[in-house]
Amino acid sequence: MQGVLSDGQQIAVKKLSINSGQGSIEFQNEILLIAKLQHINLVTLLGFCLEEREKMLIYEYVPNKSLDYFLFDHKKHRVLYWFERYKIIEGIARGILYLHEYSRLKVIHRDLKSSNILLDDNMNSKISDFGLARMVTIDQEPGKTNRIVGTYGYMSPEYAMHGRFSEKSDVFSFGVIIIEIVSGKRNIRPIESDDFEDLLSIAWRKWRSETPLEMLDPVLKDSYSHSEVIRCVQIGLLCVQESPVDRPTMAQVVSYLSNVLVELPFPQEPALSMDRRRRLNITESSSGQFNSNSLGSSINDMTKSQFFPR
Repeated sequence: MQGVLSDGQQIAVKKLSINSGQGSIEFQNEILLIAKLQHINLVTLLGFCLEEREKMLIYEYVPNKSLDYFLFDHKKHRVLYWFERYKIIEGIARGILYLHEYSRLKVIHRDLKSSNILLDDNMNSKISDFGLARMVTIDQEPGKTNRIVGTYGYMSPEYAMHGRFSEKSDVFSFGVIIIEIVSGKRNIRPIESDDFEDLLSIAWRKWRSETPLEMLDPVLKDSYSHSEVIRCVQIGLLCVQESPVDRPTMAQVVSYLSNVLVELPFPQEPALSMDRRRRLNITESSSGQFNSNSLGSSINDMTKSQFFPR
């Protein structure tokens, strides 16, 4: 909801319904977290209400809605240009880096997704919804929970299947968001669909066939940087690797995005979604092992070399 304070300041009010899955503990957690976080790429908490069954958070007003509105809404009022998309990717990366390394405690968001990225009037990205976040000390080992919370399509496999979460869980979610921003498509397939390919698998197939530019949202036409698109697809694939240790840190990601001279590693096949894993297991049991290889080759784009596995 949108509102106005007595001094004329516009605000956004998040009111939880009585039947909301977020209880008092999660609500108080969100308050404590956001109150301590100050960064240009995070939403600012202005106040809250917690009285009996009423729970409300009062945020700064962010006028341009959320990222998913611009990417996926068929009635979107305008195209999100490539320079804006790259700026948004960089902003999200800096916001997550702050949460992981520069806030008072390491904060693991656990529910990063396109609908939780808000855009201000200058199209700066702001990470929101910290109700599922966990605070850990800098040296603390990765956590584990029996209560799996988050959003299908964005959860890392180790979290979705075993309840293990760490900063690399957020890295995985960020990788999904990058691929969605590049392609303008959601990483979700209906469970009843016969199509085995989710968005990450499509990105991997395009990468292996040395055609990553085919991933690009067609509404952008020719107004984009070839090298930036290719680099973003590569970074996205690196972030969604099956093993957490193979994913980059957010410090590395920010370096990849801000310095084109930094050489990127070769990505391997991304982690499989839970649904795709289930269906492939059925297929493999009747048709044998599923294998892929990843030998390197190169193509040229502009004056730089980009490398793709065959």
